[in-house]
Amino acid sequence: MEEVTPINVITLQLQSNEFAPIFSLKFFLKTHFINKTNLLILAALLLLYSDHFMNIYTYLCFLTTIAILISFITRKLNDNIQYTIAITATSMAGSLFLVLLGYFGWFNLDDIATRVIERIDFKDFLLNGILGFLLFAGALGIKLPVLNNQKWEITTFALFSTLASTFFIGFLLYGIALLFGWHIDLIYCILFGALISPDDPIAVLAIIKNLKAPKRLSMQVEGESLFNDGIGLVIFTTVFAVAFGGHEPTASGILHLFFKEALGGIAFGLVLGLFAHYLISATDDGSLEILLTLIVPTAGFMLANLLHVSGALAMVVAGILIGNWTRYTGFSKQSQRYLDHFWEMIDHFLNSLLFILIGLAILLIHVSWQGLILIFLAIPVCLICRYASVWLPFQVMKRYRKYNPYTMKVLTWGALRGGLALAMALSIPSGQFYIEGLEMDVRDLILGMTYAVVAFSILVQGMTIETLIRKSKEATMRERGYTGIGLAK
Repeated sequence: MEEVTPINVITLQLQSNEFAPIFSLKFFLKTHFINKTNLLILAALLLLYSDHFMNIYTYLCFLTTIAILISFITRKLNDNIQYTIAITATSMAGSLFLVLLGYFGWFNLDDIATRVIERIDFKDFLLNGILGFLLFAGALGIKLPVLNNQKWEITTFALFSTLASTFFIGFLLYGIALLFGWHIDLIYCILFGALISPDDPIAVLAIIKNLKAPKRLSMQVEGESLFNDGIGLVIFTTVFAVAFGGHEPTASGILHLFFKEALGGIAFGLVLGLFAHYLISATDDGSLEILLTLIVPTAGFMLANLLHVSGALAMVVAGILIGNWTRYTGFSKQSQRYLDHFWEMIDHFLNSLLFILIGLAILLIHVSWQGLILIFLAIPVCLICRYASVWLPFQVMKRYRKYNPYTMKVLTWGALRGGLALAMALSIPSGQFYIEGLEMDVRDLILGMTYAVVAFSILVQGMTIETLIRKSKEATMRERGYTGIGLAK
């Protein structure tokens, strides 16, 4: 008779029926003494059948608790470490540990965790869920006078630099692949450029904003990240249609998409903001005033998606309107004090959950050894192309304004990518194009490159950008005649 061991028990359960959780736990408890090793095995059994007992909400509750605890421990250990970086790093380390266990065939915990992440559906959770809350919360803190002072820089970087970076990345990546003898259709390379070129407003606001950079420097980075969603979405949607729709785009089709998505989102945001403003102004109940702001990122964001306009731009516009007008004319004095605290709490809570999911998303990536070459090369490719796309218009703008000597470095190194790029990469269908030589599906390659750039952006750029910002502050103080980044002398 085969020896009864914890490993055999778990292996047996993998082959059993849907009632296995109950029988396996009873069998385990009857045949084993309770000690540290067996408690670990018991925990593995509970995790193994978690999807029998728990729904998506349960998973999110536990993941959020873990993220908040990581944030708490980080703050206790070192105040200088960004909580979002600590959460992502810890989550990635845990995911890699699970992959390692799976590689050696221990408990199959990596398969279990992967099923959990797939059930949560990262793409839908972000793009159709918490994105509206995070963008609205970030836009509430945008000061209109500072934004107006940087309007030309923000417009240029959001429009020209995003488009230029898309093609720079696409052609450079295509050329590198050819050097290695791998044929990847140019359209797929440009598709990757389209999803990775826009700065991620969530990552930027979560990391750059907390560093208390000079107002105008911060506004250039934050403002661009908030407003380049429109052009980024148009580019990605257009290239996506060409890659997988089987038809060539037309100028009228692109313009129609732009006006409907981008300008439609801005117009809808104005209407939504005005609607919320008049509701808030009609009551003096402080609690109700705060609650009414929730209309914007909930029903407002969903309605924008149903109308097929940019919900992201709608949240930004409505947030700026409420933050700069309603804040001073519609809210009572008590509500003015609580508005920022309320939305900072929501922002912190949802960011904690988002960044732990970003770390766990590594479990969804399947790459070949050959593919790792392009995946790691994607990081310098994106940085070089970002620098080039910003450098070109900057040469013109600096003729008319004086800028801090660290502006270019901060605009390049501070262009963080995050969950939005991952969500777009996950929307790419699989099985469309198999890359000979790399032995990979094009979706897996794009997802792998995207994750590498996002992870590097959050962990490396996010941790080191503070040094550049500190030097920019020192340079501003040394240079007499400067009152801030991008402000005329």
